[in-house]
Amino acid sequence: MRSHALKAVAIALLSALFFTLTYVLNRAVVSGGGHWQWAVILRYLITLPLLAVVLPFQGGFGALPHELRTHTRRWLTWSSVGFVLFGLPLTWAASSGPSWLVAGSFQTTVLAGPLLAPFIYRDERARWHAGALSIGVLIVIGVMLLQFGHSHGALDASAWLAVGAVVFAAFAYPLGNRMILLHLERTGTKLGAVQRVFGMTLASWPLWLLLAVVTWLTVGPPSLREALLAGGVALSSGVVATVLFFHATEMVGRQPTALAGVEAMQAAELLFATVIGVIFLHEAVPGPMAVLGAVAIIVGIALFAWVSGREGVPDAGEAAADRGA
Repeated sequence: MRSHALKAVAIALLSALFFTLTYVLNRAVVSGGGHWQWAVILRYLITLPLLAVVLPFQGGFGALPHELRTHTRRWLTWSSVGFVLFGLPLTWAASSGPSWLVAGSFQTTVLAGPLLAPFIYRDERARWHAGALSIGVLIVIGVMLLQFGHSHGALDASAWLAVGAVVFAAFAYPLGNRMILLHLERTGTKLGAVQRVFGMTLASWPLWLLLAVVTWLTVGPPSLREALLAGGVALSSGVVATVLFFHATEMVGRQPTALAGVEAMQAAELLFATVIGVIFLHEAVPGPMAVLGAVAIIVGIALFAWVSGREGVPDAGEAAADRGA
């Protein structure tokens, strides 16, 4: 129903606020002389015990232990894509400029989900939706205006490399999330949002532990400041934001445009990052071109929410499928 889709969009928008702290705190680590590798490694190492505290209040482990034992390779693969291949390039790019510059590049995730759909699904979702893609293009145009407004019309080679890294992360995150969601749909396994995030975090731990050892030997141990900032990212982004976002995608898992609308709410991170970065990190205030880009993003978000609400009136069969997803 329409209210169901709009509720999912609202939850996704709230998750974007908490996700924003990823860019701000990662930037704070790098600008304070810390190393980006510890920022991302500690985030996921700290996230798991935080989720373990929340899990008993969200139904416990449920079917998760059996699921991980039965489909270990699938969970290891897509958790590594959705978390490791997402976290590493995104955090590395924190040294490229203001937090809102990185947040802006990540908004290409708006197009990532819809573009990947034909390669993921084998049902009615396996097609490109012109409406969703058109609105996504508007948001990306807004992102580029903000980017060029910050750089006065020109990005150097290192900046473009950072943008490329963030775009890669923007595709990895929805790919990992959608593939795990689709796997659970096919097997009929019922997992709540917290259980799913805990499972993906646990499955990504082998790589994080390996990276922690390598980083300790090459960079040295993390400082207390790095650990505290990483803990802030783990709580706000790794737990609160991720659980909210996964819950929102689960609500509209079989509605392609509504699902794209949920993912599009992450575009609000750019606006949140701009405000927080300027106030707390004393980053540059966006100029006229950047402001125009922000307006385009706001319009795109509003259009996506509207389209999601219109699609969210399924027939009885679709509604039953949604409840079972």
